[in-house]
Amino acid sequence: MEQKNNEKMSRRKAIKILSVGAVGVAGVYFGLSKAGILDLTDDTPDSSIGPVALRHYKDTAEKISLLGFGCMRFPVTEKGGPIDETLTAEMLDYAYTHGVNYFDTARFYHKGESEIVVGKLLKKYPRNSFYLASKLPSYALKDLQSSKDMFEDQLKRCQVDYFDYYLLHSLSKKDDYDMLYEDNGVYEYLLEEKAKGRIRKLGFSFHGSVEFFDYLLDKHPWDFVQIQLNYYDWDDETEQSGVLYRKLEERNIPCIVMEPIRGGKLAVLNPEAKKILFEANPDKSPASWALRYAASLPNVLTVLSGMSAMEHVVDNVNTFSDFKPLTDKERTVIAKALDALKKYSTIPCTACSYCMPCPHGVNIPEVFAVYNKCAGDNILPDNKDDSNYKQNRKTFLKLYDKIPETERANNCVNCGKCVKLCPQKIQIVDQLDVIDNLYNSLI
Repeated sequence: MEQKNNEKMSRRKAIKILSVGAVGVAGVYFGLSKAGILDLTDDTPDSSIGPVALRHYKDTAEKISLLGFGCMRFPVTEKGGPIDETLTAEMLDYAYTHGVNYFDTARFYHKGESEIVVGKLLKKYPRNSFYLASKLPSYALKDLQSSKDMFEDQLKRCQVDYFDYYLLHSLSKKDDYDMLYEDNGVYEYLLEEKAKGRIRKLGFSFHGSVEFFDYLLDKHPWDFVQIQLNYYDWDDETEQSGVLYRKLEERNIPCIVMEPIRGGKLAVLNPEAKKILFEANPDKSPASWALRYAASLPNVLTVLSGMSAMEHVVDNVNTFSDFKPLTDKERTVIAKALDALKKYSTIPCTACSYCMPCPHGVNIPEVFAVYNKCAGDNILPDNKDDSNYKQNRKTFLKLYDKIPETERANNCVNCGKCVKLCPQKIQIVDQLDVIDNLYNSLI
């Protein structure tokens, strides 16, 4: 390789020329970077690799991949088991070598395992070649010292000296925010860590009212804000993601998108909605429509996708390579699909599992998934006069009976712990009661 030490090479061109695997690339990166040959700030696209699109952070030279890797839904070795590190490594490697440089984890994802695995797997890459985000779990802390201890522990778990993006996690209530961050001085502490360089950008993720959102935006200058945003929630009276997005755009605060596929809801769809999208473009997955919807908004910095299988990574990378914003015609198609999707009422669960573990063993996301599958496909057996009642009953029972008896809705004792933790504000206990009553009426 005829390169002088002062010559620069993009990381993607290095991959192509060196022809090494993703694991081996990291070691070569380090050597080339130390020698001054590899410029890790140079993200010059290489058409043979097909990198994902990039967005600048405000007016800076800092470029973030428009597709971000959400680390909440990694594949697991078995249901409810630990993360499948081998498959997860392959998925992260594929994403990274195709230009994904933003990785989002949190303290309690995968029962606390996500940060550890992310730190271990990203360690192979040069630290200045990716952006790592994690979050201070506001709902689990009560004072300044516990917050300090948590932050230090997160750095160790992720095996880094700093977080590129750090979030106050899942803010939903003003009183809770004020108690921890203002009254106990945690916000000031985070500013101190930012001044030290151990936090590069400070923001928050949000699941609250518009009034609380305004309060936060007026209270402090924020580097970015993460909100739930997708075409299902855009005009929703509860989420109001369209309203929140516009407020960020007006203030020039970069928006990071979570739940662009709404926990998989916009990836599976019901048959009618799916048919509408397929007829418009048979080569594109339902998930790609949802991702492009969020990414087409100009103030969106990155769209997080919680990928749990290699096919998700490949499909998402393809969606964000040679990215093109939605056309007016495509927006009309999405509007038609949304009308078809909202014909049938479902529980607004995104399977985030913040409600888990249930102290009494109920697998809340799984119970809701069965109900939503039947409700969304309009095959819920709730009307005995329906000509398809018998078949619908059979289908529902077949799906529900796959859930172990100890994890079904009837095990709920109305403790209400899950309701307090749900970012979607679902009255979980009431919904479990509805499902249990339905099941009992069918057996």
